[in-house]
Amino acid sequence: MTVITGTGAAVRGVHRPADLLLDLLPPGGDDPVTRLKGRGLRYKDRATKLALCAGGDALAEAGLLLDPGLAVPGESVGVVASTNYGNVDTVCATVSVIAESGYGATSPMMLPATASNVTASWLAISYGLRGVNLTLCNGGTSGLDALHWARTMIDAGRVERMLVVGVEPANEMVERLAGPVFDGAVALVLESAGSAAARGARPLARLDGYARRGTHGQAVAAVLGPSPAVGLWCAPERREVSQVDGARVHDLTALLGPCSGALGVAQCVAGAAWLGAGGRGDVLASTTGPDAAAAALLTSAGTSPATPARPATAGAAR
Repeated sequence: MTVITGTGAAVRGVHRPADLLLDLLPPGGDDPVTRLKGRGLRYKDRATKLALCAGGDALAEAGLLLDPGLAVPGESVGVVASTNYGNVDTVCATVSVIAESGYGATSPMMLPATASNVTASWLAISYGLRGVNLTLCNGGTSGLDALHWARTMIDAGRVERMLVVGVEPANEMVERLAGPVFDGAVALVLESAGSAAARGARPLARLDGYARRGTHGQAVAAVLGPSPAVGLWCAPERREVSQVDGARVHDLTALLGPCSGALGVAQCVAGAAWLGAGGRGDVLASTTGPDAAAAALLTSAGTSPATPARPATAGAAR
């Protein structure tokens, strides 16, 4: 059994993950990246900075992050980041410099930031996460696919726990390529139930079924089975199936805008907040892409350990 033990969000107007369940966010709000302190931030792209904020919050809520360092061995924690546009601004800017002035004009500080895995890598470096390190750029289903691969790594014994981050930045280059998108990051810690119990962590929710199919209806049917008991349905922007009977329907794209690779993670963060607050019924999360759809089911974690994980303060990113 795999459980969610911590969540985080770095989004304007979102003060805590449970705010993702609101129908409307307050206007304005501070830029989340202003929370980051320390050296080395100048050469990190916006997606990486947002991911560091949300990821640090999720690790801290799970009781895994002390100040400084981890409360568990670094080898026991891996990272999977889901982002479709993450560092596209850095890549395009670098290509433009090379085209105009040659490779000698590029910055040695910026070239490493053109790697597709840069966000996941900086999460690992900054928080000492030395387990498996992955990035998914898989279109609309990317966020839920990331949770699937995180659980697969745990089930395979590669790690005991995974930090899963969904992030998309809003900048001029992304808007030129894709139009207005969500600007922010969401994160959760996925952990084996045995590992969570051993350290006295209090699970927020359990990750139950997951399916990736050719259509949205097929994916939803595969995780729900014949007797669904869904209390909250985090639906995709353009859903293809009728409303799940009796469920509250929550469209995070209406709240945040098009979320791309961050959507599935945001849905599960919202679902964990729903279940952690005693929401009735299971949580269905579903996303769609041009060639496939994905769905996941979150259920109540049941009886929690008597001793919850000790709250920790996230350290500054290095």
